[in-house]
Amino acid sequence: MTDMSENTNEMLNRVAVASLQKCVEKLSRVSAGIWKVAGADVSMGTLDEAVKLRASEEGEAAAVYFDVKGELPFIAIILFDPRDIGRISRCFLGYSFSASPQLNQAGELLLTELGNIILNSLAGAFSNAVKRIFIPSAPRCLRGEPQHLLEAMGASVDVKQRYRIISVKLDIQCDKSVTRSEVLGLIPEKLAQELLNSGGVS
Repeated sequence: MTDMSENTNEMLNRVAVASLQKCVEKLSRVSAGIWKVAGADVSMGTLDEAVKLRASEEGEAAAVYFDVKGELPFIAIILFDPRDIGRISRCFLGYSFSASPQLNQAGELLLTELGNIILNSLAGAFSNAVKRIFIPSAPRCLRGEPQHLLEAMGASVDVKQRYRIISVKLDIQCDKSVTRSEVLGLIPEKLAQELLNSGGVS
């Protein structure tokens, strides 16, 4: 059982990293900054644990997420540090938004667009591997402390369900400035088994 679990985690890691590596290479070609995969791992946990564990020291994060319903549901999230919106915009667009204590509409639109690109890359890899069409919900951008994020997400998903959690860290560099985001794929066991059976080939 342990070997099978390790094989499943290795496969999930491989599929996620391969898809996001292709995605960040494309982003590096079309944006002002350099995007890199900085590390990845797979663990077991709940959405509640995943978000609280990864909140910034100040206790606030910006999250873009969507969920896929149906026979093989899953959740995809990318977490940003909202204090880094200036760096993120400079790395993607070539210029910085003015720093603001609140994430303004332009910042939300930027993070939503980036999140949509990156999370769809991950979802597309799963879709190709299991040869199913996944139709995600519209991406939502949230900002706040972990409890606020969880309350908002909890309207559509069970925050206490246990998942295999894929975590892939992405570094965005522009000049000497670097900011980090983190992609989370929350994979129920049924989808993980389907991906394992497919060999993770996309």
